[in-house]
Amino acid sequence: MTVYDEHNTAPLNADDLNIRRAFETDPQDGFRRLVERYSQPLYWHIRRMVVSHDDADDALQETFIRAWKNISSFRWESGLHSWLLKIATNESLRLINRRKLQPAALLEGETRHAAASHVDFDNEVAVNFQRAIQTLPEKQRIVFLLRYYDEKEFGEIASIAEMSEDSARVNYSHAKKRIKEFMTENIIGS
Repeated sequence: MTVYDEHNTAPLNADDLNIRRAFETDPQDGFRRLVERYSQPLYWHIRRMVVSHDDADDALQETFIRAWKNISSFRWESGLHSWLLKIATNESLRLINRRKLQPAALLEGETRHAAASHVDFDNEVAVNFQRAIQTLPEKQRIVFLLRYYDEKEFGEIASIAEMSEDSARVNYSHAKKRIKEFMTENIIGS
């Protein structure tokens, strides 16, 4: 049986059920399984927000620390991925605000780290697309990343970003418009 969260968008899948069972018998094994299953998707979600590999690693570590501390309050009726994405998003924003990061500037030089495989630095369009995303206001960037890369439904995005579903749709629409404008100015206008 598949169980859904309050937005009917995030099923508790087989992996989550196995992780839950492991937590019930051996919390450390459950946590190990959680980390193995969700490290990579959470890393890339965070990385797209903070850009820097080192910052993504820091935020990912903090995400798992918070998850460990709060797993006892997690309602197992909903999917772990959505819950973890919410924590990861908050940790990313906390790190950005704490360090006063300027994500668009981070696309220069240092991001050519080997882990930056999601950006083809030889492709001007790809680099400008990433810059366009980084210029978005915070809520628009979160919604755009969750929809475009993580392919989340608007109900799930609303839950993660703590907004209404209509607000998530509007933010996504505005984000797409701003990205198109940025791309037109920086590619066609060159």
